[in-house]
Amino acid sequence: MSSTWPILSVLIWLPIFGGLAVIAVGEHRAALARLMALAIAGVTFILSITLFTAFDVSTAAMQFTEFKPWIATFDIFYSLGVDGFSVPLILLTTFFGVLVVIAGWEVIQVKVNQYMAAFLIMEGLMVGVFSATDAMLFYVFFEAMLIPMFLVIGMWGGPRRVYATIKFFLYTFLGSVFMLIGLIYLYIQSGSWSILEWHQFPLTLSVQKWLFLGFLAAFSVKIPMWPVHTWLPDAHVEAPTGGSVVLAAIMLKIGGYGFIRFSLPITPDAAAALDWLIITLSLIAVVYIGFVALVQQDMKKLIAYSSISHMGFVTLGLFIAFAVFQNTENGRGAALGVEGAMVQMISHGFVSGALFLCVGVLYDRLHSRMIADYGGVANTMPWFAALAVLFFMANSGLPGTSGFVGEFMVILAAFQANFWYAFLAAITLILGAAYSLWLVKRVIFGEVANQNVAQLEDINAREALVLGTLAVAVLLVGLWPEPLVNLMHASVEQLLQHIQQPKFSVSGI
Repeated sequence: MSSTWPILSVLIWLPIFGGLAVIAVGEHRAALARLMALAIAGVTFILSITLFTAFDVSTAAMQFTEFKPWIATFDIFYSLGVDGFSVPLILLTTFFGVLVVIAGWEVIQVKVNQYMAAFLIMEGLMVGVFSATDAMLFYVFFEAMLIPMFLVIGMWGGPRRVYATIKFFLYTFLGSVFMLIGLIYLYIQSGSWSILEWHQFPLTLSVQKWLFLGFLAAFSVKIPMWPVHTWLPDAHVEAPTGGSVVLAAIMLKIGGYGFIRFSLPITPDAAAALDWLIITLSLIAVVYIGFVALVQQDMKKLIAYSSISHMGFVTLGLFIAFAVFQNTENGRGAALGVEGAMVQMISHGFVSGALFLCVGVLYDRLHSRMIADYGGVANTMPWFAALAVLFFMANSGLPGTSGFVGEFMVILAAFQANFWYAFLAAITLILGAAYSLWLVKRVIFGEVANQNVAQLEDINAREALVLGTLAVAVLLVGLWPEPLVNLMHASVEQLLQHIQQPKFSVSGI
């Protein structure tokens, strides 16, 4: 369907131009900058709900489409549209846009207008990534969103922020250069930048493999997959709380979305031929990085490594589909894997965002992220302790929380592909419980560790609003995932039908 008004353009450009307006108010009008940022983020989120309420779940076709000339000389169009994969991720982006503004309300005291503006502009650019159906428009948004995050870490980050920002930028930028080469090749061959047209464009198997590796270079860094994951812990540790929240909750999902939008439908035969590679890397991330998380002494680093492990479920769920098709005629297992990967992305957004906010609450009080500096927090911060334990339980995959649903769906799909895939994937339930509960034991429970912890004050109304909202989201998805699954079901079925049809010619093998 085509929207009667350009809702996607509004969701992209309202926060971007709003961010520029917030910059214009100046550094010395912090209160006004906060209010403007909250109003802009709030309106953007409210408008984004329209995508959910007006979305037709019975079709896999792009909806709310917009199509206008942009750079006519090179056949580049301002082309937007969303499907069942895009809408949940856009809602997640606008939802966290509001929470990040509230979370930084009192904490950020230096260059408040620039801080708020950076997140607003980043929000608009990320919505653009999830909405673009023209490949060059996608690439522009994909690269541009790095700039505000680079500035957020570089200006408001920790003592090693320069190192972290340069490493973050180099990893993500260099990976996307290979994707750009692939996009240009596809344009030269097809004469179009339309991603949807590329889904139908025939390619030889050898060409598909090169394109697949180019896409893999870009999207594996974004998720990030082992072994190109090392930038993430450094970025998280040095980033301010808001930066860590957006990085974990939204930016990592762009890698998974890229696989869904580019790798699987454009190069399905190469994806089928190389699925063993992605499954192997995913299982290494799930198991090995889980053990790495166990030995961390910094709470942020532990959650960062936990994110890498949990995002391994996303790539495993997406690529397990090929192994399922090889072992059974029933495509339901493949659909379960892809839907599980999407649910895992949304759940991980809520849970990881909440965990980084919890660390931020403690850091604002004691200015330490080290586990050894805490102990017995529940004695002085009972409300905070209750919410933090809920989020760590969700991180462990506790049934009834969102963390359980996606992982369980992917494990069920893995059983239909290969018992050992499922066995290794299920190890994360043990490892996740191990590092999550061990952190809870050392930080939340026990006797009060020292005088500093004894003087801690419980969460205030602002912090309770942010963490409480996320607690509701975690429980809602955990207890009632049906609306989320229904939203994406038609798009998942179309994707699975697409990847089962060979695109290469026999002569080109």
